Amino acid sequence: MIRLTRLNGEHFVLNVELIQRVEGHPDTVITLRDDTKYVVTETVDEVVRAVRDYRASIQAVAFQMDRGEYQLPTTHTSKASEDSSVLPFPSREER
Repeated sequence: MIRLTRLNGEHFVLNVELIQRVEGHPDTVITLRDDTKYVVTETVDEVVRAVRDYRASIQAVAFQMDRGEYQLPTTHTSKASEDSSVLPFPSREER
């Protein structure tokens, strides 16, 4: 998901897997696979960079998980998070 801004200043998040094309004429228009169009304030280069950075971050986390180095981000601590049923990603040796 990438964060974008509509022309009216409203921020939204877009699933990059749904993007079919990004055009600049002169406003940046993002066309999704279902032909939905979004006009955003970001330039074509900024959108492309955001998509690239998003996909690179997924790959980087996958490599960290594979090496057993990934730590879940903790923004708050609560009793619910301590009792979580989420298991850590197994290391290569455990698989």
